[in-house]
Amino acid sequence: MSDGGPAPRPATGVETVAVARFLAATRAEGPGERTAVWVQGCTVRCPGCFNPHMWSFRGGQRIGPADLARRVLDAGTEGLTLLGGEPFDQAGPLATVAAAVRAAGRSVMTFTGYPYAGLRRAVDAGRDDVAALLDQTDLLVAGPFEQDRLDTTRPWVGSTNQEFLLLNDRFPRLLDELAQTPDRVEVTVDVAGRIAVNGWADVDALDELLASVGRPQPRPLVADGTGAHG
Repeated sequence: MSDGGPAPRPATGVETVAVARFLAATRAEGPGERTAVWVQGCTVRCPGCFNPHMWSFRGGQRIGPADLARRVLDAGTEGLTLLGGEPFDQAGPLATVAAAVRAAGRSVMTFTGYPYAGLRRAVDAGRDDVAALLDQTDLLVAGPFEQDRLDTTRPWVGSTNQEFLLLNDRFPRLLDELAQTPDRVEVTVDVAGRIAVNGWADVDALDELLASVGRPQPRPLVADGTGAHG
């Protein structure tokens, strides 16, 4: 786990985003209804991370920034949330995506395992890509996940060391409203029976929730007793 900023990554030719997961609409990953993009690849690698399968830079779907921005805008939500994996390990192409989203009048929220001070040091050292993604982020959540400092009061974050940073005036009352903002967990089951979870919950609550998925539930009778609601 790094307590500094992102290290320079070698150029790979035409820049694309390695996308691990795309969720068109969610209310569990930031304020309002948002489109969430989890990127593939992370150099921070926090112990206890919920997404260790997103650490490797191998895998994921390679999508050009313009195509990814179009998918986000077509979803018609209030904004974009970038997660991972580590968004600042793909800062250049994601800055292009974020700029297109904000140009359309929507907001951008970015999660990072790097501390904000480390990102600023990277900018001072000449990382224009990091500077660009910061410039196109309205709400930043910064800092590594620390499994011995679980946060049970604020939404969206995992540990108490993680910072909410308003990088402009897009969400002027958000910090004052955090204590009253509920955490959400969303579970979706596709037609093939695959289960996907997003949002935050402690391990015990998540295990209980997943154990209940697919469990037969009582079917209440309709008023006249002739059938059941399904």
